[in-house]
Amino acid sequence: MAINPSPASFDATLSTGETGASTVAGVAPAFSPLYQQIKMLILRSLQAGEWKPGELIPSEMELAVRFRVSQGTVRKAIDELAAENLVMRRQGKGTFVATHAEQHVQYRFLRLIPDNGDISSEGPAERQIIDCKRVRASADIARPLALRAGDAVLQLRRVLAFQGTPTIVEDVWLPGGPFKGMTADRLASYSGPMYALFETEFGVRMVRAEEKIRAVGADAEAARLLGVSEGEPLLSVERIAYTYNDMPMELRRALYRTDTHYYKNQLS
Repeated sequence: MAINPSPASFDATLSTGETGASTVAGVAPAFSPLYQQIKMLILRSLQAGEWKPGELIPSEMELAVRFRVSQGTVRKAIDELAAENLVMRRQGKGTFVATHAEQHVQYRFLRLIPDNGDISSEGPAERQIIDCKRVRASADIARPLALRAGDAVLQLRRVLAFQGTPTIVEDVWLPGGPFKGMTADRLASYSGPMYALFETEFGVRMVRAEEKIRAVGADAEAARLLGVSEGEPLLSVERIAYTYNDMPMELRRALYRTDTHYYKNQLS
């Protein structure tokens, strides 16, 4: 994964005044609002790993001194980062780098909800790793991951069951470089969310995702894995997940049973 220069190189001098026309060298064009420039500098530090998921970041005052801007400018930048779930404010404690290990964000990218509406009532998903191997990416896999055809990727298939009922079958592709060392045993032994494993073991944090959703009929293999009849209606969800700076880090194609669950999304 490409990493920007070390955080020490980020303390570029701002031109005088906080007019919104100032620039941080090499960061943003002159018309970018100053708080957006500060937000970009903080994002660079997050991407470079200066502050790890779950760690406390410097205070607004410390960041204001570091970047030579007002505390209000820093606060506005952090407000946007918090709204995007990249950092989390804790009253009386400070601002922390968001993490998928946090209980209330573990299901941020899982929108399949039981019919009773209470996702916690099912308990953690039971996970079965069907396959995990390194392969050469075909063109249709390489393209969404911003790779070249033939590049190494990690391909895995797993089934998620809730209360003993197989409900989701997923095929996942990950770039080979950042996920070197990932194995089926490591996936199977980790008890937390997959995205938390990516953070703690491989230093990759998924910050947003795009999905395509359509209705399909179960083919023979999906029917066998999910315990349904061939042709049974399923929800097909293709997701591309991104880390900082819109870098694609995962392609996931999943089939969901919806006889006891529904897909929930919030639009704003």
